[in-house]
Amino acid sequence: MTIPYFVLTRDQREVPLNVLGTHVTVLASNAATQSYGITFQQGSEGTGPPPHSHDWDESFYVLDGEIDFHCDGRVHACHPGTLVHVPRGTVHGFQYGKGGGRMLEITGQGALAAQMFTAIDHEVPAGPPDVPALLAVLERHGVTVAG
Repeated sequence: MTIPYFVLTRDQREVPLNVLGTHVTVLASNAATQSYGITFQQGSEGTGPPPHSHDWDESFYVLDGEIDFHCDGRVHACHPGTLVHVPRGTVHGFQYGKGGGRMLEITGQGALAAQMFTAIDHEVPAGPPDVPALLAVLERHGVTVAG
């Protein structure tokens, strides 16, 4: 099956998803490309996911701000132009620094990130997270929260 090319202009993008305070715009899902996925993420200072792991590779490219990445117990202060590659199974998380930040996320084949972000946006109310509901969504999408 040949996947046709596509061009996604700014005005064709879906409305950003609210993923626990991070605004996530799905630019290309793994389903659309039959390979990789790309999201644009923008978060406020202090927000970001806790340490977790999953069975897909992902990479992050920092566009603006400082983002502290936690990978296998080490913290890396990442500035614009930094690429962080996280192989499947690696415990990782991140937190947006002072003033927030923006980055691209690229996920490997078989990733369920876009589906997970959509489910969190639809099933976990804004505000302080409903932890049991959040954990159920994460588990359904193959994500394990560390610790």
